[in-house]
Amino acid sequence: MSQRDLKEAFVSNLSGTSLQEVALGSFLTPLCLISRGLILTLYHRARGTLPLPLPLISHLLLDFCLLILPLVLSCTVLSEALCQVILSLGFVSACVFCYIYRLGSHRPVGTFLQSHVQFDQLPFVTIFRVFVNVKTAISILAVDFSIFPRRYAKTETYGTGVMDFGVGAYVFANALVCPEARGKNISGSKLNHIAKQVLSVWPLVVLGMGRLVSLKMSGYQEHVTEYGVHWNFFFTLAIVRVVASVLLVILPVSRSWVIALLISGVYQFILETSGLKDFLIHNNNREKGFLHANKEGVFSTVGYVAIYLAGVQVGLYVMQPRSHVRQWLKTLFNLLLASCVLYAALYTCQTLVEPVSRRLANLSFCLWSVAQSLFFMSCLGMADMALLFSKRTSGCHLVPSSWNLHKKQPDSVSDRKTGEIERHCLVQAVSRNQLLFFLLANLMTGLTNSIVDTLVCSSSFSLFVLLSYMFVNCFVIFVLHHCGITVKFW
Repeated sequence: MSQRDLKEAFVSNLSGTSLQEVALGSFLTPLCLISRGLILTLYHRARGTLPLPLPLISHLLLDFCLLILPLVLSCTVLSEALCQVILSLGFVSACVFCYIYRLGSHRPVGTFLQSHVQFDQLPFVTIFRVFVNVKTAISILAVDFSIFPRRYAKTETYGTGVMDFGVGAYVFANALVCPEARGKNISGSKLNHIAKQVLSVWPLVVLGMGRLVSLKMSGYQEHVTEYGVHWNFFFTLAIVRVVASVLLVILPVSRSWVIALLISGVYQFILETSGLKDFLIHNNNREKGFLHANKEGVFSTVGYVAIYLAGVQVGLYVMQPRSHVRQWLKTLFNLLLASCVLYAALYTCQTLVEPVSRRLANLSFCLWSVAQSLFFMSCLGMADMALLFSKRTSGCHLVPSSWNLHKKQPDSVSDRKTGEIERHCLVQAVSRNQLLFFLLANLMTGLTNSIVDTLVCSSSFSLFVLLSYMFVNCFVIFVLHHCGITVKFW
């Protein structure tokens, strides 16, 4: 077999992992955020100031070591000990949290629940979108190394791999902050609005064409059953955005979840009652025409539209105005409750209909993608709430988090310090240029594969390459953020 064939075989015919292991991984990122916040709080209590000395270097290294390094290790050398890693990190964080609480002001929890909060970014949604991006960046290169567990990679037809969830979560994350979710009114006629949405996806179409041409010219390995011969994820994102925008012009945005359920349900019914499922899975005649060549990419778009519409509904709910801690805790509880309901529906669907299939983007896949996204968002929200409580207890209000306690009087010095901290925050850096980060990760993945024979690398060298790759991605984005540069594609 050629090198290309070997690499294609390496990521083919996989069956994934359990739903429980994917859900377990949702706890790691929140714990990393809490750990970063607690370390900065301890430093502030010891020295009475933030940011750290040499902030450009120190904050980048701190964020990389606490937010990126654990994610890389958890899907490589520590993948078999994921539960132990999470429990250990949780225990240490809890001990430090209790220590800070004992040293701080012991105000009743009830007064904290009544506290007014303010925020500059959408609470926990921004963090969710950032870490979906980060985990995607790690996975798209790590999957080519033997150090990356095969159960985490994308499945062939049925199954639940971590990377399968990443695809659904990426679509869901985009929907959370789309114009419809933010409640933006349509200016002008509906036809003009649709035309604007079609034009707005040109960067995705260009990126998709660029990826297609580069793959064909370079002879880079392709997993054809993922999207097809010519299709790729950029085209899916573009089509989903346009189709969803058209539907939400015609139908009420406030009933997006109903539309999502109808689309995924009808699509599943067609899969079961027609020959579509057999065509998608068993018909390998790719030379008959464009539809046959790209059948997975074309038809799975239906499922992704349903996921996108569900994300719009969640975005509408999360963006409702709230100002008290108690209100935000209720929101997090409702998101967690919705996740549990969807997981129950998923269990029923897998039992009575068919298992999760990213390749088909069937009803089970849609339910799982939304349920797991809501669970991950809830975990991140609770971590952010824990940091807010720590900030209130310790008096250190400069630690980066989604929420800040409401200030009765403006404090220019504190605002300047907060702005300086955010200028040295890796989460804010990725949030500022998310599409660029995703594009850079794709380019670096192709470059790394052209230089390194990923199949024969030792574990230590594989880890070195992955960490170097992620550091370069983060460094570029961090420098752009520090310089105040936002790269827009439209």
